[in-house]
Amino acid sequence: MRPIADTDRLIFALDVPDADAARALVDQLGDAVSFYKVGLELAMAPGYFELVDWLKARGKKVFVDVKLFDVPATVAAAVRRLCARDIDFITVHGNQQVMEAAAEARSGDSRILAVTALTSLDQGDLDDMGFACDIESLVLSRAKRALEAGCDGVISSGMEVANLRAHAPDRLIAVTPGIRPVANDERAPDDQKRVMTPTAAIAAGADYLVVGRPIRNAEDPRAAALAIQDEISRAVAAR
Repeated sequence: MRPIADTDRLIFALDVPDADAARALVDQLGDAVSFYKVGLELAMAPGYFELVDWLKARGKKVFVDVKLFDVPATVAAAVRRLCARDIDFITVHGNQQVMEAAAEARSGDSRILAVTALTSLDQGDLDDMGFACDIESLVLSRAKRALEAGCDGVISSGMEVANLRAHAPDRLIAVTPGIRPVANDERAPDDQKRVMTPTAAIAAGADYLVVGRPIRNAEDPRAAALAIQDEISRAVAAR
């Protein structure tokens, strides 16, 4: 796996209603954030790809988190279009054939990440969905299958990263959402169930941390981002 600059390890989730709001946040954050996630909410708004191109033109890294899931040929076609825009990370969600199609279609420096289990799910949710296993086993199984399919890494809660590091190849890229700094207000509405602090996630072996609300909802988003960057750097140095 290529070396990762500490400042690139923080991925800010641009989960806002429209491209104008996204650009305003990017301008406000300035050099505090170099990597941005643009997901489904923005994908449903006008100007999605213009926003992606704008971010790339400003030297930012871009994570398109749309969890591609369709017949393999359609997923492959979508991946090729995203790679043509020099997207850094692209998420896919599906069976072996879907992941293989995505991996085969990628080009340039774009990397394919497979979704394991959403951080909004807990064991009760998996039981309700009919999975006859615990979350940790499911995540490890999906990660191994993703690497076999040619994917570059996975999206995984910090709670499962240590197990991935113990059993999956070192080349695996682990991108961890559900990051909540200690200072985050636990009373605030939140749909994440399996969460972890930046320090704990890095110590467990996460490569990249996806952070949204703790920065976006802060009184000073730039200061919040810089504080998380500092915590990440200290955690990387300590591991």
